[in-house]
Amino acid sequence: MAKLNLDWLEVFVQIYKTQSVTRAAALLGIEQASASIALNKLRQHFDDRLFIRTAEGMVPTPRAQSIYPELHEALARIETARGKPAVFVPLTASREFRLCMTDISEIIILPKLINYLQKTAPGLVVEATKISSDSRQKLTSGDVDLAVGFLPDLEAGFYQQALFEQDFVCLAAKNHPRVQGMLTKLQFSKEGHIMVTTSGTGHVIVDKVLAKQRLERRIVLRVPSFLGVARIVAQTEFLVIVPRQLGMALAAQEQVQVLEPPIQLPHYKVKQHWHERFHLDAGSVWLRQTMAMLFMTASH
Repeated sequence: MAKLNLDWLEVFVQIYKTQSVTRAAALLGIEQASASIALNKLRQHFDDRLFIRTAEGMVPTPRAQSIYPELHEALARIETARGKPAVFVPLTASREFRLCMTDISEIIILPKLINYLQKTAPGLVVEATKISSDSRQKLTSGDVDLAVGFLPDLEAGFYQQALFEQDFVCLAAKNHPRVQGMLTKLQFSKEGHIMVTTSGTGHVIVDKVLAKQRLERRIVLRVPSFLGVARIVAQTEFLVIVPRQLGMALAAQEQVQVLEPPIQLPHYKVKQHWHERFHLDAGSVWLRQTMAMLFMTASH
């Protein structure tokens, strides 16, 4: 049996993390053919296929799952012994980060983040995808580097860091015939409301608090996203409840007014979440530190 080559082990770990031979080769800076050769050598050594190609990517076999922790730890120890921890140089880095986020975070976070990256790390590309029911699996598999938003479903099993706190406001058209400047409980109950039916986020807390306070919303329209809601509000007599920072941003774009709700709605924390396998990755660490630097000071 041939002796294990250190380069093969690095290929194994990266394929395990990314579920892709192509992506593993790109991260290691080698040709895809070289990564494929290394994988074949590993298969011969362990007498196991190690990874099975599926529609979701290269899925590890039970044998690969069993040896991954030891091999990953061995490589980490070798790097420590070498005294050459990975260094991420943002100005010269060429890498794609995949961020999973709510539509609210797209509006609040992406513009500021991208503007900053263009100045400090122009070689980076950000791919933003929507939070969904499979976001947990994508964080675990490495298809997503970071998830950002109000995501109670990701509280357990992932590293997390609070970026800022939010609460809720109501939006109404600036020329609303009955609602101007303030909103009473009676007006809140009588007016028609738009409800945003988000998936994978924690905004159902609004409904729970309203039910507890026995304050009803007369829902006349349900939409799947916050992205177009201000335009609808501006052109109708409907109200909508949105996170405060989003409301302020939308009020700068559309003819809507920001109103305090007639009862106190809950506060919540917008967080960034990541899997343990990327906890020490130099690029991921830099991205998380950048997110914290940009948005922890913006708490409301």
